[in-house]
Amino acid sequence: MTTGSKSEQTRLRILNAALDLFRTKGFWETTMREIASAAGMATGAAYYYFPSKDAIVLAFYERAQAEMAPDVDRALDGSRRCAARLEAMIEAKLRYFEPNRKFLGALLGHTADRNNPLSPFGDGTAHMRASDLKTFERLLEGGDLEPPRDLAPHLPGMLWAYQMSIILFWLTDGSEGQSRTRLLLNRSSLLIVRLLKLSSLPLMRPLRKPVIEIVELVRG
Repeated sequence: MTTGSKSEQTRLRILNAALDLFRTKGFWETTMREIASAAGMATGAAYYYFPSKDAIVLAFYERAQAEMAPDVDRALDGSRRCAARLEAMIEAKLRYFEPNRKFLGALLGHTADRNNPLSPFGDGTAHMRASDLKTFERLLEGGDLEPPRDLAPHLPGMLWAYQMSIILFWLTDGSEGQSRTRLLLNRSSLLIVRLLKLSSLPLMRPLRKPVIEIVELVRG
């Protein structure tokens, strides 16, 4: 076994120990000392691999994105209808994150702070956001939606923002099995695609311009 593989196994052991503790004890209540102990190593050694709990969560996000890729591919391959593809793709992500829903919900306070490394809108997660945007580009390229040229470059970002709103709703959804989220996802994905199809009509062109201006303003 090479040094590199040992290092990766150690890193994985720390990550898995941390996730177990985050699920059972809570993110804020768990300490790096407890994570190191659960992983069977000294606290200093754990800090060598992960300088903070935030770094552990970022590693979890990156692993999640890689592990969800096959499910996302299946969602995109399952239909040419953009509404169905959009719903299936987001549903696949909700299923993946379900075991970690409680501790992810505890991180909601980080979402609005773009300077926080865990914010999905910040620089610390920019590489994962860029990868997600490419997925939405694939969704649009292989689907039944032909958006107008002026709006098309903005659609991946708009759909990504829609996805984030669904996930944030899901994290706070107290209904059994988060059934309200599933209903919201089903109804809203259909509505969004229908509105996008209507936006292609010539008479909608005057309305697209202010929409694009708002999107560009929000994106900064």
